[in-house]
Amino acid sequence: MTNTEALGVLKMPQLIRKMAVPAAVGFLVMNIYFIADSIFIGKFVGSMGIAAVSVVMPITFLISAIGMAIGVGGSSLISRFLGADNEVEANKVFGNMTSLTIVLSILIMLIGYSFIDEILVLFGAKGAIFEPAKAYFSSLIIGIPFLAWSMMSNNAMRAEGAPKKAMMIMIISALVNLVLDPIFIIGFGWGMEGAAYATVLGYLSSTLYSVMFFAKGNSTLKLNRNYFKIKLKYIKSIFTIGSVTLARQGTVSLLSIVLNHSLFSYGSEIAVAAYGIISRLIMFTNFPVLGITQGFLPIAGFNFGAKKYDRVISSIKLSVVYGSLIAGSIFIFILMFPLELTQIFVGKSDVEILEMTPKAMIIVFAATPLITAQLIGSAYFQAIGKALPALFLTLTKQGMFLIPFILILPTRYELNGIWMAFPISDVLATLVTLFFLRNAIRKLKNTDKKLQAEPISK
Repeated sequence: MTNTEALGVLKMPQLIRKMAVPAAVGFLVMNIYFIADSIFIGKFVGSMGIAAVSVVMPITFLISAIGMAIGVGGSSLISRFLGADNEVEANKVFGNMTSLTIVLSILIMLIGYSFIDEILVLFGAKGAIFEPAKAYFSSLIIGIPFLAWSMMSNNAMRAEGAPKKAMMIMIISALVNLVLDPIFIIGFGWGMEGAAYATVLGYLSSTLYSVMFFAKGNSTLKLNRNYFKIKLKYIKSIFTIGSVTLARQGTVSLLSIVLNHSLFSYGSEIAVAAYGIISRLIMFTNFPVLGITQGFLPIAGFNFGAKKYDRVISSIKLSVVYGSLIAGSIFIFILMFPLELTQIFVGKSDVEILEMTPKAMIIVFAATPLITAQLIGSAYFQAIGKALPALFLTLTKQGMFLIPFILILPTRYELNGIWMAFPISDVLATLVTLFFLRNAIRKLKNTDKKLQAEPISK
């Protein structure tokens, strides 16, 4: 049985584990790097270094979101073509994904270089945060094309049913970072620039690995120059679905702008640094749920393309249940050790951060058990090529609820109002998502009944 065939045949619990575990492991290793990176910066550069990274990361991911968008949008098409047993069309889509990623990521990188100062100020690099943020961002931006390629190819690998290969993209990047961080930051004394150089070389390593996989590996998708010529019909489909990812990342970046300015206004640089720690923990602790979501995407897309709607329904329900149980366990862990988790990042002399962060952490994580439904709901509509509901659900938490609450609640509750905005938004966004998912499952059941009845009527 090939990897692609397994998407439509394996029992659903086994298939979810097969697809989700490698993705989760990849996210785990990558987030271990992010944690280690923050620890090195916090211990050897200072708390303003953590605040600087907190400002720069949303900028970097906004710029590199082109790779995410092309990867998710193209992979949705690839999964459905493979489900319909059409490898030629799947490879044509992949060829167009390759061309788009290279051209657009380089273009966006050059634009970023031209407006470094303006971008940093817009995203909240104020006061003592500006200089370390500029040092980090100006060194990091050269790696944007490699990051964009890695994100695109990661999604393509999962679409063809090769989750372990996709996992290696994240693992290679993270391991290179982990090795180089202490050498560059401590050994060479390069500080923020050293952290950025280590990251760039990590992205480059994962890019080389993925290129070798598609060029010479035993893969369904191939790097074939005959398919590199951009075709409008593929581009339109890629960006119809990929726009959901772009909108999500754009909203996250807008959230970062609002959040960093609000944190600075109500709590100074200390509050920005505190959220820098919390955001790192959010990325780290959510790795199993993100793994389930990434594993779910090709499963839903393939089986929808193959018209196996009962398997699509099963994948939705099991993914939500598994993810919610894991997310609930994560919250219990956070509730038990908030101070100890904070102490990992900063020294005992950072009294203000040690006092502020644990309390804020508990509030921000309060609705963590609900996040899986939000992610699976949006991912389902992306997987089946329904851009509008996917876009709406993607924007629900940050755009509809979180950003307005961050602006409104502090006027009454000050800094605590910012932290309170997170769980309130999670609860409301989950209710909206469950409404959409319930209707989607009902439609799948009705379609499946009609499909099963056709042979009888004939």
